[in-house]
Amino acid sequence: MSQEKIIEVKNLSKKFGSFTAVDNISFDVYKGEIFGFLGANGAGKTTAMKMLIGISRPTSGEVTVAGYDVKTAAEMVKKSIGYMSQRFSMYDDLTIKENITFFGGIYGLSRNKIKEKTAQLVSELGLEDAVDKLVGDLPLGWKQKLSFSVALLHEPKIVFLDEPTGGVDPITRRQFWEMIYAEAHKGTTIFVTTHYMDEAEYCDRVSIMVEGHIEALDTPKNLKQQFNVESMNDVFLKLARNVE
Repeated sequence: MSQEKIIEVKNLSKKFGSFTAVDNISFDVYKGEIFGFLGANGAGKTTAMKMLIGISRPTSGEVTVAGYDVKTAAEMVKKSIGYMSQRFSMYDDLTIKENITFFGGIYGLSRNKIKEKTAQLVSELGLEDAVDKLVGDLPLGWKQKLSFSVALLHEPKIVFLDEPTGGVDPITRRQFWEMIYAEAHKGTTIFVTTHYMDEAEYCDRVSIMVEGHIEALDTPKNLKQQFNVESMNDVFLKLARNVE
């Protein structure tokens, strides 16, 4: 992890009528960092992420992602990032190969590059014998791994993962995080939202959102020391009680 800021957020807010979903949050993310964006369901994590990736316009505040202002250069932001939604985003009625080819085309890769990336991805995931299998026939864990790999096809500077391990078994969750570690080691920044507090232990730093606010931001080790607890789940429970 370097000290180069790749995401800069200052006084970011999002309102829907009289409801404030994200309330004046500020933070930075560094190149090559695994940054955990934690909180319970409904805390504002996904709303904030949508503003960061340029698909939802902030009500107020400033956001720079990969050097681009999300308000004035949203399309450049989208070209610089990878994104994996909490709902599996690949096409069940297409084969693995067809999905890779389709998304490679969306990312603007040449035919030769798509062919090269397909062979590399299939080999890394050990899917050589399933490349012509419909994605809809794959187990959820394999779908998630494939979706993550496809989000990296165009070698983005940052990958945004929205609840990537929801619904998968513990072994698959661990394997997924090993893929995240490997990618971060290459210098890719990983921005991940999750409500699984144990996954905070895998991050370099974490922020914890409660009711639209960032109530804590530091390394997991420092947060546990600060709140004098043994787990990130206990940190979250303490914060939630304090807000109440």
